[in-house]
Amino acid sequence: MKEHNEKIPGPREIEKEISEFLSKKFGDSVKIVSPIVLPQEAFLEKAELPSKKEQKINFDLKPEDLVSYLDQYIVKQDNAKAILATKICTHFNRIKYSEASPEKTNEIVGNIKNNILMIGPTGVGKTYMIRLIAKKIGVPFVKGDATKFSETGYVGGDVEDLVRDLVREANDDIELAQHGIIYIDELDKIAANKQIIGADVSRTGVQRALLKPMEETDVDLKVPHDPISMIQEIERFRKTGKKDKRSVNTKNILFIMSGAFSDIPEIIKKRMKDHGIGFGAKIISAQDEVDILKHVKSEDLIEYGFETEFVGRLPIKAVFDNLTEDDLYEILKNPNNPIILGKKLDFAAYGIDVKFEDNVLSILAKRAFEENTGARGLVSAIEKALLLFEKKLPSTNIKKFPVTVSVMENQEGYLKKLLSMSNSKEMDQTFERLELEEKKLIAEYITANKKNLSDKYNLTLSPSRIDLCVSYYCKNIMDIGNAIKNIKSYYDDIKKIELYFFKNSNINIVMEENAIDFIIEQLINSGIKLDNLYKKLTNEFENGLKLIREKTGKNRFFITKEALLAPEPFINQLIKDELQNSLTS
Repeated sequence: MKEHNEKIPGPREIEKEISEFLSKKFGDSVKIVSPIVLPQEAFLEKAELPSKKEQKINFDLKPEDLVSYLDQYIVKQDNAKAILATKICTHFNRIKYSEASPEKTNEIVGNIKNNILMIGPTGVGKTYMIRLIAKKIGVPFVKGDATKFSETGYVGGDVEDLVRDLVREANDDIELAQHGIIYIDELDKIAANKQIIGADVSRTGVQRALLKPMEETDVDLKVPHDPISMIQEIERFRKTGKKDKRSVNTKNILFIMSGAFSDIPEIIKKRMKDHGIGFGAKIISAQDEVDILKHVKSEDLIEYGFETEFVGRLPIKAVFDNLTEDDLYEILKNPNNPIILGKKLDFAAYGIDVKFEDNVLSILAKRAFEENTGARGLVSAIEKALLLFEKKLPSTNIKKFPVTVSVMENQEGYLKKLLSMSNSKEMDQTFERLELEEKKLIAEYITANKKNLSDKYNLTLSPSRIDLCVSYYCKNIMDIGNAIKNIKSYYDDIKKIELYFFKNSNINIVMEENAIDFIIEQLINSGIKLDNLYKKLTNEFENGLKLIREKTGKNRFFITKEALLAPEPFINQLIKDELQNSLTS
């Protein structure tokens, strides 16, 4: 008997292979019909193998909607936000229109894509903005550095690997990958070196390798040097007996590229001076450099070292502003900023809660501005300020860390004070003060953005519900959007309880808004579980409400916060009122 380790196929695998064989031999006229399909198995199969119709892009964002979303996370960069939001929304809405009405667009010859070039100094939020947009619109997104390609030389396969990465990001869904975004950073590093005589293959070669994918080409998913790709191909051949060529068409893939282009202002200045147009040699400030970048033209990029054909495939240009000290301060104050949230998470990993004084944020912004590396300087500034505490506090019993100006002025002294038992009460009071300041800031932010947030998460943000969102945000480490999303999830679960109650007792209860908010508050602060809440509601209300239904025929009852706080008096009063109403009617 021949020994082997091959896995024995399950019933569904056997059924699938037989179905494929019959389909090939007899077409669609012969099929296997399974007599029993468990609901759970059917759900899993549907989740793993979604139909092609479900995979098509479903995009309905308008440019102003995307700008409003970006405003919640990114300070300044109004011009760049407007350009990117407009052109990206147009790109995906045009795809949607073309797929919905192919007969209206088939006559157009050629496909001019809104590929985008972002120009601006380091640390101003170029990569962050693209990641936010990709997350918002829900398309696969991959990022690559142009320097990687320049190091490996003229190897087109490296460029095509980005397209293959999109397929991996899309969970092997080729159609979804064909609507993705490829972002290439450090683009200025592949400009041709003017000091090299002849073709600079390591740079211009990469530009040429990008030409076809940026416009339209088919990228083969099978890679000769990739063993996984080869194994997948062998497996498909074993099952089907055919060598199916799987490829990705780049027609609808949006390419976004960025770079600092630190030397290009001189090229622009020279062109403008030669033409007698403003600026000249007097431009010295960082803002003046940005102002002149806004006049960049294709000819400047060609002079910088890019091929004419390459520049032609980047028709949209967005210039990012330098960040001022005030801008850096506003970034830190934004409750969605990943810098403060990330540092809170660092300490939370050791069970330590951190709150920041507003003046600390001002000092951090000042120090970061002096580093002249944009928002990246904020990370360096906060790490330098808190590294000692991140090292020492995890080995202590300290669970609350109020970060005040004293931390910035005298780290060693503040650490000793923090660890001293005699100062524990003072530190607790300081922490509570910072906690109240944080809650006030978050409440002001949600109130200022109430309409957008309410529409986005389909949740009415009343004053009491804003307080719930504030409380949830301050107890957890997440951005405002996720805090509201969790409150909305609680809200939906509570509405489901009404359905369960009706299903099990045939009594229709309706939770008033103040009752829902009260329950959410209990879920946040008391740790009560929803199933326990349902049991509690059943025990306290079911018998009394059934009695009222039997006596009066009424079967719809409104539950208030007061009823939840005192169920027995509520039921007694309800019985009294309903019986009295039935007698007088």
